[in-house]
Amino acid sequence: MPWIEAFRKQQQQQGQDAPSEASPPTMPKDRDLSAKRMSNSHHSIILPLARDPWLLDTYANACGQLRLGTIFMDLDALSGVIAYKHTGDDVTTVTAAFDRIVINHPLTEICDLELSGMVTYATGRSSMEISLQVAKAPKDGESAKPEDIMITCQCTMVSLDPATKKPVNISPVRTDTEEEKQLYQQGERNSKHRKERSQRSLLNKTPNDEESDVIHDIWRRQLQYHDPNDSLRKPDNVFFMDATRMQTTQIMMPQYRNRHNFMIFGGFLLKQTFELAFCAAASFSHKRPTFVSLDPSIFQNPVPVGSVLYLTATVVYTDPPVVRASSDPRSTSEVKQTRVQVRVDSKVRNVEHGETKPTGQFNYTFTVDKDIKVMPRSYSEFMMYIDARRRAKGVLESLRHGEADAGATARVTE
Repeated sequence: MPWIEAFRKQQQQQGQDAPSEASPPTMPKDRDLSAKRMSNSHHSIILPLARDPWLLDTYANACGQLRLGTIFMDLDALSGVIAYKHTGDDVTTVTAAFDRIVINHPLTEICDLELSGMVTYATGRSSMEISLQVAKAPKDGESAKPEDIMITCQCTMVSLDPATKKPVNISPVRTDTEEEKQLYQQGERNSKHRKERSQRSLLNKTPNDEESDVIHDIWRRQLQYHDPNDSLRKPDNVFFMDATRMQTTQIMMPQYRNRHNFMIFGGFLLKQTFELAFCAAASFSHKRPTFVSLDPSIFQNPVPVGSVLYLTATVVYTDPPVVRASSDPRSTSEVKQTRVQVRVDSKVRNVEHGETKPTGQFNYTFTVDKDIKVMPRSYSEFMMYIDARRRAKGVLESLRHGEADAGATARVTE
């Protein structure tokens, strides 16, 4: 409903002593939790960017190319539509994580776009994985060709009881074709990888032997830079991590709320964090970054309308790294391009600056046409560096072994 109506209704309910209308909605006890077909949740929309120049205005950046942050916002909105097609309206569904957003083929022309996806993994518990893609809009009755698929991604949605806000079971998804079985198996692998990442988190376990060696080698390199008896000095293309940080602060307006009226839409956070990460990478390198991927990122807590959102972007890793480990691939030629990983941490506070909560961590990877490196100094920065290094190595592994999986994901809308 319009914001002013929702706001007045909330005020009216809060002013009543025993408001029956204010009672939270309850789920029916006889919910149908039988398995549902993947195709039942399929949904697609067309953005007529080539036919509507005023719509294109809201999607174009300063270089005349697509504003990716706006596309990411649309993808999150689409995942919500797909989730409710699978669960129905009896539950509250929220975005828990984006496992990966990948640029498969850069879009070099202005054309109509098709955004599509469906639930590809759900076991019957509270969470579901949704596979999405952005492609050049195909002709009526046709599917997008692999070479026309611009972006692929997977996100995890979680269903909650509208009254208690606790996770509730949903219908599992069933597989009827070989392609659907491959998509489901990919979802199983993604779920397994998420659990493994959680178990190996640096919050729970110390760095392994190789990572400890990397930390020690970087620390020794810093000592050399400051040793008057050593001729080695910090190169001009090496920057300390604390010098790469960028921060923004903004109050959350109702225009960016989700369908539940009083919380901010997750896609808006994706858009804001991406654009801040882009600015951080550009400021760090003095080059225009090229977006490569959003690596596994999580939404930890909701952001209420009217709260203050703090975003902090930090360049946490560069590849080639500032100090190579024995397992890192060796470059035999001069470095002409650097992969830059930017981490954006978000937190929210109420207007009275009371309670503070973390709301998410987002990990973006860019490339820049420059040889430039980041170096951590504090223990906290070393942990951020090692965490980002793990992500970079994980991406390389997925590229080596994920050819078949990528092909299956590309067929999500066929």
